[in-house]
Amino acid sequence: MRFALVTVLGLLPGPLAATVVETSAGPMQITPLLTGLEEPWAVDVLPDGRFLVTERDAARLWLITGAARQPVSGLPAVFVGGQGGLLDVMVPRDFASSRVIWLGYAASLGIGAESAFGFGHLSPDGTRLEGFRQVFSGGPMPGSRHFGLRLVEAPDGTIFAGFGERGTGPGGMQAQYLNRAEGKVIHVRPDGSPATELPGALPGVFSLGHRNPQGAALAPDGTLLLVEHGPQGGDELNRVEAGRNYGWPVITWGEQYGGGPIGEGGSKEGMEQPLHYWVPSIAPSGLMVYSGRLVPDWAGDIFTGSLKSDFISRLDPDIPAPTGYAEERIVAPETGRVRDVIEAPDGAIWFLSVEDGTLYRMAPEGH
Repeated sequence: MRFALVTVLGLLPGPLAATVVETSAGPMQITPLLTGLEEPWAVDVLPDGRFLVTERDAARLWLITGAARQPVSGLPAVFVGGQGGLLDVMVPRDFASSRVIWLGYAASLGIGAESAFGFGHLSPDGTRLEGFRQVFSGGPMPGSRHFGLRLVEAPDGTIFAGFGERGTGPGGMQAQYLNRAEGKVIHVRPDGSPATELPGALPGVFSLGHRNPQGAALAPDGTLLLVEHGPQGGDELNRVEAGRNYGWPVITWGEQYGGGPIGEGGSKEGMEQPLHYWVPSIAPSGLMVYSGRLVPDWAGDIFTGSLKSDFISRLDPDIPAPTGYAEERIVAPETGRVRDVIEAPDGAIWFLSVEDGTLYRMAPEGH
């Protein structure tokens, strides 16, 4: 088998050798941890240090244990096509007692595909998900774009899931309809029941007006943060609160592909402004708020990958900028099409590169 876990860091020949990149916090060493992945989409860590990785197009979930890896069976039926496949994986804080694993994925209904998420229980030997249950889906839509599907656990143990508007374009208003799941953040309890019920809304709808959420994380105060793709320009970092409208497709800082305005401009009363936006687009993916454990200078800073421009974006909420926050772009040969970014238990930054199918570790030299 061609998947390999690298266990001796910094001693590999050729392109897998560690790289040192200069950053605002000093030199950082980037080292490969896992290679040979096919369209990797998400990574999360178990309490015992093992970790899980999803592959979108192969619809595979891998459990990595030391130098060994094994596929996990018992997954739901997954629609693979376009931007659809097996997407996010999320390990809740109570995993040690519950054994629960959450997955976000594109599901096939035969007449179209839908955004969906649910959970199962990882077997004691780690070989399968038992009793997987889909707890929410968006309903079938034509096409295979903009499924969204980033998952994050709230401080109270409830689950947020970002749903894309399914590529309906500027003329499609589904993201504004409270009785539809497209373009919404969905909020459920650990048992899958709705945790938020807004007047006139589909049970579970928490917020509306999103385009294509590709990263979710919690701010230091526990508030949900979301990064989402704009059209041509107008990618956004949003602070998401219950019942708020984030504008798509009525307002955006982006424009039509090929040029031309969308909706009513960049702002409108009753619709929220992003904390930060990117023009031109970077296609942000993955989201992490850093604790500062290994790099105190970066405590509270926000990290997201770029699928379009091959860098990791670090946003500093303490320094304002015209588009929101001051930004540092960390660029290295390894940062090609970064899909996910997380903080590992030891404070290192892990990121998945779609460009070469590799999971990397970034940390100060000597750590």
